[in-house]
Amino acid sequence: MPRPKSPGSSRFGLHALVLLSPCPAGAAGFSGASLSLLWGLPFAGVLLSIALLPLVAADFWHDHYGKIAAAWSVLFLVPFAIQFGPLEAVHQMGHALLTEYLPFVVLLFSLYTIAGGLCVNLRLGGTPWVNTAVLAVGALLASVMGTTGAAMLLIRPLLRANARRLYKTHLVVFFIFLVANVGGALSPLGDPPLFLGFLEGVPFFWTTQALWLPTLVLWVLLLGAFLIIDSGFVARERRLGHLGEPGLQDPGPPLIGQVNLVLLAGIIGTVLFSGLWKPDISFAVLGTPVALENLVRDGVLLALSLLSLAITPQEAYRRNAFHWGPIKEVAKLFLAIFLTIIPVIAILQAGDEGALAALTQLVTRADGAPHEARYFWFTGGLSAFLDNAPTYLVFFNPAGGNAAVLTREGTVLAAISLGAVYMGALTYIGNAPNFMVKAIAEDAGVPMPSFFGYMAWSAALLLPLLAFIAWLLFS
Repeated sequence: MPRPKSPGSSRFGLHALVLLSPCPAGAAGFSGASLSLLWGLPFAGVLLSIALLPLVAADFWHDHYGKIAAAWSVLFLVPFAIQFGPLEAVHQMGHALLTEYLPFVVLLFSLYTIAGGLCVNLRLGGTPWVNTAVLAVGALLASVMGTTGAAMLLIRPLLRANARRLYKTHLVVFFIFLVANVGGALSPLGDPPLFLGFLEGVPFFWTTQALWLPTLVLWVLLLGAFLIIDSGFVARERRLGHLGEPGLQDPGPPLIGQVNLVLLAGIIGTVLFSGLWKPDISFAVLGTPVALENLVRDGVLLALSLLSLAITPQEAYRRNAFHWGPIKEVAKLFLAIFLTIIPVIAILQAGDEGALAALTQLVTRADGAPHEARYFWFTGGLSAFLDNAPTYLVFFNPAGGNAAVLTREGTVLAAISLGAVYMGALTYIGNAPNFMVKAIAEDAGVPMPSFFGYMAWSAALLLPLLAFIAWLLFS
C-alpha cells in the first residue's frame, strides 16, 4: 500500500539502511491509482486457499499451508519488484512487516503465551446457563484485555466444561462471535482498529461512551440466541440418550498460573503507554521509520512472554494442552495476508482515482455528506476479508480523518468502528483470534465448519442482528 516516504537514513547514519531505502524513481512509480484489480489476485489466492484446500485436500493443506502461503507471497512480490523496482518492493515489504505484521504478531504471541499459562477450572459442567455466563464474562473481558487475551483465557475452560457434550460446534461459533470480536468494541485495547483510532487522536473513553448501547444490545441478542440454541442441543442429547449436562468437572484448584494475571496487566499497561508516550525518536529500517515507543512496546511484550514461560507452572500448560500450533498457523497465514494485501489497500486508498472508485463513492451522499449505514456495511464487509485495522483507516480518512471532528459528530465514526469490530466475526480471517480459537477447538476434537461453512453460520445468526443494529442506529 502507498506509504509516506521516510528519509533515507536515521539520525544515527546507518549506511546499510540508507542503501536499502527506496530510490525516488521507484517510490514515485508506485501509486494505488495506477494499479489494476489483477494485483489483488495473490491476495484472493491466499483467501481461496484458506477456504478451499482444507475441504478438498485436508492432509496436504495441514502439512504444507506455510509453503502455500509463501508461494502466494512470492507471486505478488516478484511481479511487484519487476514493475516498480526491487528497492520499492523491499520498502513496501519492510513497511508491512515492521509497522503492521510484527507488532500484530508480537501482541498476539504475548497474549497467546501468557493467557495460555492461565488454567481456569470452571468446576461446573457445561449447562446452557453456565455456557451463557462464560460467554458474557468473555465479552466483558475482551474490551479490557483484548479479544485475543480473553479468547485465549476462556476457550479451553469452556471446552473442558463441555467435554462430555455431544454437540459443541455452536459453542465455538458463538465464542468467536462474542469473545473474539463483538466484545472488543468498548475500548481501544479491545480490538486493533480501535487502537489505531486512539493513535489517530480518538479519546480513549470515546468508544465506551459512544458504542456501549449498540454493543450491549448485540450482546443481549447473541447471548439470548445462544441460550435458546444450546438448550435445544441439550434436549436433543437427552433424547438420544447422551449425557447432555455433565456433572462437576475436575475438582482441582480453580486457577493455576495466577502470576500470569499480573503479566496480562503488564501487557495492557504496555500497549496503553505506547499510545501515550511520544518521544519523537524513530529509526529508519528498510526505508521505514520505526518509532522508539513501538520498539520499546514490542520488546517489553516479548520480555513478558519469556518471563511467563519461565515462571508458569508446567501443570497449567499440561491442563491447557498448550502447544505452539495455533500461533504458528496464524503467524504464517497472516504473513501472506499482510504482504499480498498491500496492493488491495493501495487501490482502496487511491479513492476516486483507484480501480475501486465506485466503492469509495458509494459511502458519500449526493450532497457530500457521509452515508453512515454504508460506512458501516462497507467497513464491515471489507473487514471480514481484509485485515480490519487498515480497513478502519481506509474509511477513517475519507470520512474526514480529523479525530476531533469525527468524535464530536459521532455517527460516522461509530459506523466505521462498529463495522470493523463486529464484522470481523463474519469469517475465520476477519480477526486473528478467530483462527486461533478454531485451531484450539479442533485440537480438542471439536468438529469445526469449513471456511464457507462458518460463513453460513455467521450469515444465518449474525447478519440479521447486524442489520437490526444498522437499522437502529442509522435509519
